[in-house]
Amino acid sequence: MSSADRDVEVTQQQTQHDATQVIDEKEAFEANEKALTATPDGGEPNAEEVKTLRHIAENLPVSAWLVAIVELCERFTYYGMSGLFQNYANLPLDGSQGRGALGLGHQGATGLTTFNQFWCYVTPIVGAIVADQYLGKYKTIVLFSIIYMVGLLILVLTSIPTALEHGAGLGGFIVAILIIGLGTGGIKSNVAPLIADQYKRKKMAIKTIAKTGERVVIDPALTIQRIYMIFYGCINVGSLSLLATPYMERDIGFWSGYLLCLCMFAAGSCVLIFGRKYYVVRPPQGSVITNAFKALWIMIINRNMDAAKPSWQATSGGRNPRTNLPWDDHFIDELKRALVACKVFAFYPIYWVVYGQFSGNFVTQADQMDGHGVPNDLMQNFDPISIIVFIPILELTVYPLLRRFRIQFRPITRIALGFVVASLAMMYAAIVQHLIYSAGPCYEHPGCDASIVNGQTTGNRIHIAIQTPAYMFIGISEIFASVSGLEYAYTKAPPSMKSFVQSMYLLTNAFGAAIAEALTPAAYDPAIMWMFAGLAVASFLAGIIFYIVYHHLNYTEDEMNALDAEDPEVPVQPHQQAMEGDKKEENYA
Repeated sequence: MSSADRDVEVTQQQTQHDATQVIDEKEAFEANEKALTATPDGGEPNAEEVKTLRHIAENLPVSAWLVAIVELCERFTYYGMSGLFQNYANLPLDGSQGRGALGLGHQGATGLTTFNQFWCYVTPIVGAIVADQYLGKYKTIVLFSIIYMVGLLILVLTSIPTALEHGAGLGGFIVAILIIGLGTGGIKSNVAPLIADQYKRKKMAIKTIAKTGERVVIDPALTIQRIYMIFYGCINVGSLSLLATPYMERDIGFWSGYLLCLCMFAAGSCVLIFGRKYYVVRPPQGSVITNAFKALWIMIINRNMDAAKPSWQATSGGRNPRTNLPWDDHFIDELKRALVACKVFAFYPIYWVVYGQFSGNFVTQADQMDGHGVPNDLMQNFDPISIIVFIPILELTVYPLLRRFRIQFRPITRIALGFVVASLAMMYAAIVQHLIYSAGPCYEHPGCDASIVNGQTTGNRIHIAIQTPAYMFIGISEIFASVSGLEYAYTKAPPSMKSFVQSMYLLTNAFGAAIAEALTPAAYDPAIMWMFAGLAVASFLAGIIFYIVYHHLNYTEDEMNALDAEDPEVPVQPHQQAMEGDKKEENYA
């Protein structure tokens, strides 16, 4: 190699070395800059960190678990009791298999149980107003728990054999469901927001995971989602009371099942009262509901969503200028956000019509099949069982995996998917009904004289277990539609109106029950098969239309949730201040 060639090679090597050194220096500089600009642990992430870092949820505080236990006991009572209502009202006291009491028949029983569902979801409005304006959530729950127990006591006393034989059953049943409905409504509108109130973080924060060194974003929205997943899981653990009460109904009597529910509710009330010192309790905000309706009226007469803002009134005047409004601009922004949630809830009545079938017409459908010794109302347990199985799968596996791949599964998408899965439940129920009508001995008229064996009516020759997937589809749909509805009602409601917006969400269930009540005339053989098919189509179309209309809200989710971060801190009780001590700064980050 000539000296000239060696000089060229040396020059090239030097150039490559210099370029590599420049790249290394650039990377070192960028890494140093990144380290200098990275948000320290506990700080609020910047826009780039929010976008690039993985988001995680926090664990639930102890007080949230106590609220969840209270709800578990209440739902144990509600489902264990109401799950018997169809048989209690349907069959006569000396009727088929000795499992009746009031003898109202299929349509009468369906009408009464549907009314019970309707009533239980209208009364939350009363509980919400009492809580948000007068007593606060905790005291309201205690008050309505006492009312609930009075109704349960009436139900127990009027369902004992002596009372039924003397004609006290129907009157006692109606009075009991009216009082119990008032009690459960007052509890339902407050317990769901109360559990989320126990979590106090409002803003995102940076955290470094000790084991891996990974920097992540603690996301309050994901924690609220986790809270309601666990909350709903506890609801369905409680609803497994239907594993016990149908056998108690069959082997002892309805009164024994109702008495078990009363005892469980009393236990939950003890947890509520003796756990008082652990709860984070927001005080009532006075005339907040009244102010909200006044603000809405100002918006309507001025045809402007901002017309109720003091700033708008000061600059634009409007038709009736107000200079002494008892709220600020932020309250109106919160109210507008709450109205968004209420618009989203408009589709829910269709879903609740479908959901309500599992405790009404599905029970009657099971009675038309060969039970093989399984009580027909026991099949309802496959709904909560499916929820209990799939919630951990979603919360521990599916959702973290989606977040790891930066795939957002926002509430609007989850709700739409819930509607679609619910339509599968109805379609499957229609298929099962067709199979029942295709089997002997009674075909399209189950319960005919040909089905009487040894004095007892048996179902058509199709195994009761074939009904299981219908309950499982309903359960999975609840995880997406019902849980996300609870979450949406809480996160989009102003802090002073959490219970009221929750009651608006629950009210959609009452509208669904009203629609189901209107469908009661179709609850006869063989028309009910076509009713199931019609509900399948309606739920599927509702899910698709819902997503088309509201999917844009997925993109404003973080912005709407951020409004809560501007609110003042949640008032802390004196005993909580002593317990929290040095953790105050961390908890309120």
